[in-house]
Amino acid sequence: RQKHAKKNMGFYKHNFHFREPFQVLLDGTFCQAALRNKIQIREQLPGYLGGAAQLCTTRCVLKELESLGKALYGAKLIAQRFQVQNCSHHKDPVSGSVCLLSMIEEGNPHHFFIATQDQELANKVKKKAGIPLLFIIQNTMVLDKPSSKSLAFVQKLQTNQLVPEHQKESIVQLKEKEGLAKQGGEKRRKRKRAGGPNPLSCLKKKKKTTQEGQEPSAEKKKRRRRKRNR
Repeated sequence: RQKHAKKNMGFYKHNFHFREPFQVLLDGTFCQAALRNKIQIREQLPGYLGGAAQLCTTRCVLKELESLGKALYGAKLIAQRFQVQNCSHHKDPVSGSVCLLSMIEEGNPHHFFIATQDQELANKVKKKAGIPLLFIIQNTMVLDKPSSKSLAFVQKLQTNQLVPEHQKESIVQLKEKEGLAKQGGEKRRKRKRAGGPNPLSCLKKKKKTTQEGQEPSAEKKKRRRRKRNR
């Protein structure tokens, strides 16, 4: 169980930049299950996740637990010990599941974990990429494996098929700066290819016959004739 948790945490740390302290949003169903199974969430969860954890809930979750009366009084006491995150339902409280879903909209910028026993809520969380899901089974807390949505998102990133808009704009600006995005692009100047040596320069140089070089041979011939005549 610990090995699977470490592997799943590595996935979220590497691909979705989760860092300590891990922000964990809990609903009433998770608190009730922890109470029933005698699980000390604050003490056990950091060790399971392998790092410091900040346990959180919302006003809507507390209001929901309060409205359910004595049956969930113990769960309400547990939830009240956690940090209360601000939600957008100050005047008109909504159900805990709706509130938690609103907290992870727009790509989960605060890197929340969702801890719930509500199967319907869990299914909706799995349809969003990069949302770690915690639940309790057989008296232990379990970090669910990455959803197919998260795996598909990471695969697109790895194949460079998904480029954020701000990166696209920066790429266009860089191209314009370098003059690569001009309309009707200018033709590139052809570089002169390095040709071979000039064939005329490869010819063997002829030996020049100077008059000075001819005179000595002529004088020798005259001397020979004179000797013969004598």
